[in-house]
Amino acid sequence: MTGYVAPLKEMQFALEAVAGLKTLATLPGLEDAQPDLVRAALEEAGKLAADVLAPLQRVGDTSPPRIENGVVRTSPGWIDAYKQYTASGWNGPAFDPDIGGGGLPWAVSTALSEMWGSACLSFSLGPLLTQGAIDLLEAHGKPEQKALYLERMVSGEWTGTMNLTEPQAGSDVGALRTKAVRDGDAYRIFGQKIFISYGDHDMTDNIVHMVLARIEGAPDGIRGVSLFVVPKFLVNADGSLGARNDLRPVSLEHKLGIHGSPTCVMSYGDDEGATGWLVGNENGGIQAMFTMMNNARLGVGLQGLSVAERALQQARSFAAERRQGRDMATGEFNAPIDRHPDVKRMLLVMQAETEAMRALCYWAAARMDEARRSADADRRAAAQRLLDLLIPVVKAYCTDRGMEVASTNVQVHGGMGFIEETGAAQILRDSRIAPIYEGTNGIQAMDLLGRKLVRDNGAAMAELVALMRADLAPLEGGPLADIADAVAQAVDGLEAATAAQLARFAANQAAAAVAAVDFLTLTGRVVSAWLLAKGAASAPAWAGDDVRFADKRVAAARYFAKRMLPPALALAGTMDDEAEAVLAYPLDGA
Repeated sequence: MTGYVAPLKEMQFALEAVAGLKTLATLPGLEDAQPDLVRAALEEAGKLAADVLAPLQRVGDTSPPRIENGVVRTSPGWIDAYKQYTASGWNGPAFDPDIGGGGLPWAVSTALSEMWGSACLSFSLGPLLTQGAIDLLEAHGKPEQKALYLERMVSGEWTGTMNLTEPQAGSDVGALRTKAVRDGDAYRIFGQKIFISYGDHDMTDNIVHMVLARIEGAPDGIRGVSLFVVPKFLVNADGSLGARNDLRPVSLEHKLGIHGSPTCVMSYGDDEGATGWLVGNENGGIQAMFTMMNNARLGVGLQGLSVAERALQQARSFAAERRQGRDMATGEFNAPIDRHPDVKRMLLVMQAETEAMRALCYWAAARMDEARRSADADRRAAAQRLLDLLIPVVKAYCTDRGMEVASTNVQVHGGMGFIEETGAAQILRDSRIAPIYEGTNGIQAMDLLGRKLVRDNGAAMAELVALMRADLAPLEGGPLADIADAVAQAVDGLEAATAAQLARFAANQAAAAVAAVDFLTLTGRVVSAWLLAKGAASAPAWAGDDVRFADKRVAAARYFAKRMLPPALALAGTMDDEAEAVLAYPLDGA
């Protein structure tokens, strides 16, 4: 299996030329996030990713976790790797220093997380969920909860999880049956949860579970759901660990991919009930959990990028070394296959998709920094509107693209890609979960439609469209005019499609729902093309003497704008026909 090397220069470029790192360093509390410091941090993280985490990729796949005496034992090497990861301070780089964090921008933390996911996706899931749980407690936890848990979770001494899904209640969280019974200041939790990533493991002394349950007497449906913090071991007032709580892993799921990540069936309250404490307000569990879910959705979208980068590196390495056939340009026999036009095309597609995802993920994370840090209330509000709009796009668009890039990697490998030893098949298998968990991509499309577009009648999208046009205007008439013109036409198409989708929703919500996935794909394509054009315009000055680096950025932006945008724009013209066909489709037995 090919190893992993962090694409440091590409990451630095995306942070500085696309996400606007220098501007982020002017925000209160982020003044130390200067390019030189960030570059040094990325270099050190890259060493850990390549030397410590990447070797776990194959190990986790072939030697998955197991349950032993009621405890999940992680794959060989996991414990030592986690200790090195946390000892280096990588578990909470974006959290405030007053709780042990590194005080870096979320955009930089996103770049770091890209490395962890590319090196070993299964390993990276644990820190991802802990990060989301920290974010949740910071926003909704009571002072005593923050005092007990935050510093230990930021340091990585303890990890966190998210417990939503039940056997009868997948995405329909309001159908959950887990119940909470009042017991003084606490609650007793009874129920079963499934698909709980890192629900149990042996890497830390304690695991802090965020559990959705219904308090006795609460309303039915989603309005009666509350959120509880339920630790594996009870925590004494001084932070020391007490008795084992009444919860346990019942089994581990057998999965298509991410074998190294322990996905648990968790049972709460087999005896007297698991002790938990309310987080936020009674019946306000969904609102509180959305803080963690939105954090996780950005993180899962980033996994699409991570998968794509690892697949791209594999494909490039294999295609440069594999010799077969005649070079059509030089006539050389037994040439490296990366000289064959179709293989070269696939490599360019993979690069363009990967760079587009990186630009989108980093730019969205930078809006999170502005929304949380800016001293200007209007700027905070505007950044939050853009972030809210793009969260479902990042999650769904990037995970779909990551899976496609992973599949193309198998194709570049040919028959060898279908053989497990090369590692290409594992990347494809691992990638398949990302469009499913943290809300399927169809749910993300409905979120973009129903919660984001309809909520403000397209106002946030209009702000994004105006921003894209302002950035593209200076490129007209210059060396990148063909790119700018293609992207500008796509922006016009997105604006028209937004108006059409809003009208469709007003007339027939089901028809709008059929078109929702295509609309999200169109949005992701157009925003990505804009960000690539933005980067291409900055590339020559940023790269300096490295002309090849700048040329690759321009080539990717041009290919994306002129080859990959048109099919997406064509989707807008067929949405009504698709809706008509789908709604008329007769189901068997209906």
